[in-house]
Amino acid sequence: MNASSFTLTTLFAALSVSATCPNTFAQRCMAFEPEKLVPYATRTVLEFVKSGETLQFPDNVKSCGRPQQKVTADLCRVALHIPTSNRSEITFELWLPEKWEGNRFIATGNGGIDGCVKYEDIAYASRHGFAAVGTNNGHNGSTGELFYHNPDVLEDYAHRSLHTGTTVGKLLTEQFYAKKPDYSYYIGCSLGGRMGVHAAEMFPEDFDGIVAGAPAVDFNHLQGQRAMFYPITGKKGSKDFITADQWGNLIHSEVMQQCDELDGVKDGIIEVVDRCVFDPEPLRCSEGQQSTECLNDAQIKRLEKIYAPYTYPNGTLIYARMNPGNEKFATQKLLAGEPFPYSQDWFRYVVLNDPSWDALTYNIDDVTKAEELNPFNIRTYPQTLPEFKARGGKMISYHGGQDNQITSLNTERFITRMMDADKHLADYYRFFRIAGMNHCNSGPGAWVFGQGGNLAGEGIAFDAETNVLAAIVAWVEKKKAPETITGTKFVNDTISLGVDFQRSHCPYPTVQTFQGGDYKKTTSWKCV
Repeated sequence: MNASSFTLTTLFAALSVSATCPNTFAQRCMAFEPEKLVPYATRTVLEFVKSGETLQFPDNVKSCGRPQQKVTADLCRVALHIPTSNRSEITFELWLPEKWEGNRFIATGNGGIDGCVKYEDIAYASRHGFAAVGTNNGHNGSTGELFYHNPDVLEDYAHRSLHTGTTVGKLLTEQFYAKKPDYSYYIGCSLGGRMGVHAAEMFPEDFDGIVAGAPAVDFNHLQGQRAMFYPITGKKGSKDFITADQWGNLIHSEVMQQCDELDGVKDGIIEVVDRCVFDPEPLRCSEGQQSTECLNDAQIKRLEKIYAPYTYPNGTLIYARMNPGNEKFATQKLLAGEPFPYSQDWFRYVVLNDPSWDALTYNIDDVTKAEELNPFNIRTYPQTLPEFKARGGKMISYHGGQDNQITSLNTERFITRMMDADKHLADYYRFFRIAGMNHCNSGPGAWVFGQGGNLAGEGIAFDAETNVLAAIVAWVEKKKAPETITGTKFVNDTISLGVDFQRSHCPYPTVQTFQGGDYKKTTSWKCV
């Protein structure tokens, strides 16, 4: 096999499905021969799955943390291995629901630096009648080790896996249903958000509508900003190390003391994060004082660096400052006193080609090298998307105000930059700030709005007012642009306990502004 000759265009010269017509959906599923339609592909799974079944994935890499997935639609599951070069391939999953609603196709993204199929997002989309595809982004597992001296795997990660999976997915969907999809969508968060923006930039024909959450845009500088924290915090347990308890209690409490009521309400949520400029000075120990209830001079200096924008020595911005209010969960990665795993892998296996690189030695020279290298234009920092706009594409981004992995202030910077270049950006691209949400989900705010599988997509209707996936569908198919996206907060994040409150999140740059009354009512707030 000469896999290097494999190109996406050869897919459309493939064989057509047999003309025989099995009587039932299950029979039609089992008669499908997807591997005959995709050059060099190998079928690994073909099965009819009934709604309510829980699929097991015994071959799924343990680090991906997805050993099983409940399915809530009758569907035909297709899994393939598809080569992308002589030394790289993608794992491909396509779920074809019996009730194909609106002739819609959707691709799902990945996260971090991983190659983990997001089965929960595929299940979520197929439940709502989409033919849904996902891939492993060119490598298995949650690390970047396979990037080392293998640019083919790196290219899959940067853009080729999503584009290949989308192209193959559309072809197989058309052959299975004997009809082309009328509309094609994408949904992803974090790395998946970057993938969505990059698809609009590089392959503007792939999708009609894109949901790109917490987008990891300006990717190389992001990895530098994430790496920056470890040399500042020092190793866990080292001299003057700030503990997780101090972050979660002492520091977080002071941040909220200074910023919670900037919006006029004390509710444990910083509504507009860019207004919060944290001053650590009140936490400084008095002379001679030694206590875990205050911070010494060295610790205060660390806080000043951690909460500041990340800049070059000449003041040029590298990346926006960390979200204040994220302290409790930021101790899991950014502030853990350990290397941020994604950035460590990026510098070890891609930028520096040194698996033994010590993340404590990270400095500005390293982020400069990363940006200069910019493999396969992974940076993803467009100022305009002319082709995507011209063909009528629509995109929605959202970002949590207390994101503990990617600062939402960088998405504000990104969107502002695009607005400066296109005063009519809102005609096709809108950004919503989600107050009180952590990274992609969870948090004290109204964070459930259909942005993916699991709780994020449950307990709410598939409605354009309360579900971001439904909102992008309405924008594409009915030309109804989203004015707000109403998020839901369930009591203790448990659907069975009922709704705690809802909040209608505003399109940037409008600001969620308290009007008085009961702060848990959506009518007590207005986008100004």
